[in-house]
Amino acid sequence: MNNKLNEKATGVYIISATPFKDDSSIDMDSTDSLTDFYLEKGVSGITILGMMGEAQKLTQEESQAFMNRVINRVAGRVPIVVGVSNKNMNALVSLSHSAMDAGAAGVMIAPYSDLDNDQKIFNYFTDVDRALGSSVPMIYQDFPLVTNAPVSVDCLMNIIREVPQMVMLKHEDWPGLNKISELRRRSEAEGLRRISILCGNGGLYLPQELARGADGAMTGFAYPEMLVGVCNKFSGGDIDGAEDLFDLYLPLVKHEQQPGYGLAVRKETLMRRGAIKSAKVREPGPVMSSDDMADLDRLLSRLESRIAAIA
Repeated sequence: MNNKLNEKATGVYIISATPFKDDSSIDMDSTDSLTDFYLEKGVSGITILGMMGEAQKLTQEESQAFMNRVINRVAGRVPIVVGVSNKNMNALVSLSHSAMDAGAAGVMIAPYSDLDNDQKIFNYFTDVDRALGSSVPMIYQDFPLVTNAPVSVDCLMNIIREVPQMVMLKHEDWPGLNKISELRRRSEAEGLRRISILCGNGGLYLPQELARGADGAMTGFAYPEMLVGVCNKFSGGDIDGAEDLFDLYLPLVKHEQQPGYGLAVRKETLMRRGAIKSAKVREPGPVMSSDDMADLDRLLSRLESRIAAIA
């Protein structure tokens, strides 16, 4: 059975954390329990070795071992996307092929800061496609606040035209709602193939992104069942119900999305929910203070009360 990613992908492709032990080594037992946790919450897919997964802090051997562990644990139940972004083309190609051979559905690639105009970005992704053999489904990670490589709708449309293996846009430009609308509107008007759009940014703008034409979320919020519920309600036509569910969790969504700090909150929450054994963020990374813990205590207590009130 062909499990490769295609343009029809929808729902929630959760961005997986990478669990560490307190000594900063990868916790493979927690990798299993976290993977099970995501599957139990109803995600449509899992994305590993992304920025939230601290991929930049892993050795090549660690990346390979973690990837194999997750893919084996999932055992084909949902598609797995592997982040392979790397300025070194040989390293990118090697990890991509290794991922696909292991059973991944596709790879996610972000441009890097040297690609500072549309032509360089277009040339880069056509070069990547050739290097991969034009056989590996790709996701364009559009996260210019981190990559410093903004891309225009014109360039995205050119990539969609010329790189058939580009099947998804991971949209996390900020602000970026009009980019979604423009890409959808212009693509339809010009008869361009429709690719999947899944959105990041911690889910902070998910209802509005869905309304603009996104197909779901690709982010790592510690309550993935909320993301799944919002997407399901929205696709079923219950727009107000989707927004009501989202609003219930919004204080925690907002709290998690603080730059340079939110990953520690997310891992602490995942630990409290029993998904991982330690909230360790590998150095260099944030460490929560006692005051931070008190903030999270209150946020989670209030969230649990609101959930109980509507149960």
